[in-house]
Amino acid sequence: MSNGEYRHVWRIVLQNFINSFRPRQIKGNHIGKDYIGNIYFEIPADPSRGKRRPSRWYDPPKGHDFENPIPPEWESWLRYRRQEPPTEEEIANNLAIAELKKENADGLEAKRLAEGGSLPTTPERGPQSFPKYPEYYGGDAMNTRRK
Repeated sequence: MSNGEYRHVWRIVLQNFINSFRPRQIKGNHIGKDYIGNIYFEIPADPSRGKRRPSRWYDPPKGHDFENPIPPEWESWLRYRRQEPPTEEEIANNLAIAELKKENADGLEAKRLAEGGSLPTTPERGPQSFPKYPEYYGGDAMNTRRK
């Protein structure tokens, strides 16, 4: 092995040890806040240090430790499905659409009940909830097939 190919392992170890004492960016850049109160942060990618993806996370409001759901726009940003964080206009439009759908569903339900419809019942779970066809269960259909 020639001197040019030698990697100076101890120099690399010493350099990593010294770098471990340098302050790291623990706090991310404030990206935005949603209508629930979650605050979103990001540490951008730095390919020169070998960090190819940004780090993204959120902090829930005090007293609501990860109980409330995350809005879908922010969740797609957190999971790297989208590169740019959602805009205020996009969040407001999606929230208005969700409220409109809720109002329409309530109106349809009230109209159905006014026409004499009953409240929907939940189907029973288990084997009895499957349909029974006479050609498969008992009756004359079974007897004619056996002959």
